[in-house]
Amino acid sequence: MLYALHTKTNILFIINPISGGRGKLRIPDFIDKYLDKDRFSANFVFTEYIGHASELADEAAIKNFDVIVAAGGDGTINEVATKVLKHNIILGVLPLGSGNGLARFLTIPKNLRQAILAINAFKIDKIDTAVFNNKCFFNLAGMGFDAHLSSVFSGDKKRGLTGYIKLGLQEVFSYKAEEYLINIDGKDYKRKAFAISIANSSQYGNDVYISPNASVQDGLLDVCIIKPFPIWKLPVLSYIMLKGTAETSDMIEIIRGKNIKITRKNPGPVHVDGEPLQMDAEIEISINPLSLKVIIP
Repeated sequence: MLYALHTKTNILFIINPISGGRGKLRIPDFIDKYLDKDRFSANFVFTEYIGHASELADEAAIKNFDVIVAAGGDGTINEVATKVLKHNIILGVLPLGSGNGLARFLTIPKNLRQAILAINAFKIDKIDTAVFNNKCFFNLAGMGFDAHLSSVFSGDKKRGLTGYIKLGLQEVFSYKAEEYLINIDGKDYKRKAFAISIANSSQYGNDVYISPNASVQDGLLDVCIIKPFPIWKLPVLSYIMLKGTAETSDMIEIIRGKNIKITRKNPGPVHVDGEPLQMDAEIEISINPLSLKVIIP
């Protein structure tokens, strides 16, 4: 739907200066060049530490900003969107991260000028959100190898896709699959898994698809179980995800549901929209259909 603007809309751009491994100090000038000033009254702020975007978004909502734009990657979007959801206002996205999984699903242009023009058009839609042990997520959350890798990657100064791939290749040789008890809408499954991803949208980012048919508007979460595999099959798994054929692969099992409980043997790392956290052995996950208002192209 299109929202009519009769007065200027207060819009705050929360910019993560290190998302994607690039400096962002000139971005406010670039936004100012292309943003429709007849429609928007814009403010800009840079994050200074993990969690700062969340604080800034909360403060902005209380100060009656109508739209808050997360200018960063999926982690920045998570911090901002959590507060946007809480205050029932509108989220905008400028995809400046290394993966941009949610932005890619929403077809928000990677080109910054085009993404700003999409904000000018101000077309609003609603998407599903999800909760992972009381922590909101919007794209993907999970445990197993990708959570382990996120935990290791967070300590690496060389951010970006290249650094992530390099670390992944180092870690994959020593990582061991784990046993999980999974309950999906009341039905029990016991699985040994290399990783389990809970997908609200279809991809990790960089067009790497874990659940090609997942949708942020279907009221369901996709539980994607990557089965244990011999290391020589790693290129096959990579090819499956890049080609978007996980649904038909015997290496990945996908089960859809609304209320999910996963129990593992020990507490350990998880990731929530790519950001590493430590959580208990038991994790509860649920979906909140069409609960977040987002500007889309």
